[in-house]
Amino acid sequence: MSSRFIYLDHAATTPVRTEVLEVMQTHLSESYGNPSSLHRAGRRASVVLQSARQTLAALLNARPSEIIFTSGGTESDNAAVRGIALARRAATGANRLITTAVEHKAVLQTAEDLRDHFGFSLTVLPVDRDGVVSLASVAAALGDAGDVALVSVMYANNEIGAVEPVAEIGAYCREQRIPFHTDAVQAGGKLPLDVNTLQVDAMSLGAHKFYGPKGVGLLYLRSGAPFWPVVTGGSQEGGRRAGTENTPLIAGMVKALELAETERASEGARLRALRDRLIGGLLEAVDNVHLTGPQVRRLDNHASFIVEDADAEGMLIALDLAGIAASSGSACASGGNRPSHVLEAIGASPEQAAGAIRFSLGRDTTVEDIDFVIHKLPEIVVRVRAG
Repeated sequence: MSSRFIYLDHAATTPVRTEVLEVMQTHLSESYGNPSSLHRAGRRASVVLQSARQTLAALLNARPSEIIFTSGGTESDNAAVRGIALARRAATGANRLITTAVEHKAVLQTAEDLRDHFGFSLTVLPVDRDGVVSLASVAAALGDAGDVALVSVMYANNEIGAVEPVAEIGAYCREQRIPFHTDAVQAGGKLPLDVNTLQVDAMSLGAHKFYGPKGVGLLYLRSGAPFWPVVTGGSQEGGRRAGTENTPLIAGMVKALELAETERASEGARLRALRDRLIGGLLEAVDNVHLTGPQVRRLDNHASFIVEDADAEGMLIALDLAGIAASSGSACASGGNRPSHVLEAIGASPEQAAGAIRFSLGRDTTVEDIDFVIHKLPEIVVRVRAG
């Protein structure tokens, strides 16, 4: 096994930044109180929580009261889809959900659960070969919109890097007065997060995708949006999410997003150049390899491929032995035997999906790292194909 280590799986998770660790360590020792307590330690933690909410609201162009702290992106997605759908049906009778075939399972399975166990109707929209849903298909699915409880379309796809036309869909849903949610977990720190520009009623984020800690995230919920809490048993987060808030992790998330937003433009340009170098290099160096997702309208740090007649697991093991960490797609779904639902949605056969591989770049990725991958992968593919 190589002593060299090149981490190219930032779409799965990112290392916590040193600056974030320092903030968390401070609050682990100094802000240990329960923010709901009235004593000095509780008040200190409450101040940290209020400051965090204000900072995040400013970063998202939202109101502090519209920020709900959660345990991460999956909980935020669940809370948005279940909470809005159930509340809107109770208020208006609207009983239909609209989403896309390429959503993260946190959205798709939640919508399916609402269909299978709560009597909702579910419309799952197809996407094009690049994995992008069209505004026209959303508009057609909405129809007169009176029976629609929620539309949920992800901002950026975790498996193929496609960036969806969220602002356009949000504007149309706003015209139709239909609640609109976006899973922005992959977009955090990479794409603009202004909730008014995006015209979303709800947006999910998870800190560990932008160099923050695991176990913490947020749900933006526009004031006035219908919502029933999913996690009950306490009055925290304005009665919308029960449970003692994890102040140190929340402070770490704030620091991580502040840094990511400050560096987003410059780091995005740097990663885009490296991404394009990787894509161009591998398409030239490896026979029968195809880019999945859009050529241009994709995440700056994301390069995903189908390698024909090569098993992804074999390639990933060989890459790991060479000191390169990559992925076959969604880390949340790895280990299952079914082909990726995202690759199925863009028309890949099960045989093609078996050769899917994803490289997601990060802050520490260098030109030398990219060139090493371009050098190593062709020989690995030859070995894997030979069996």
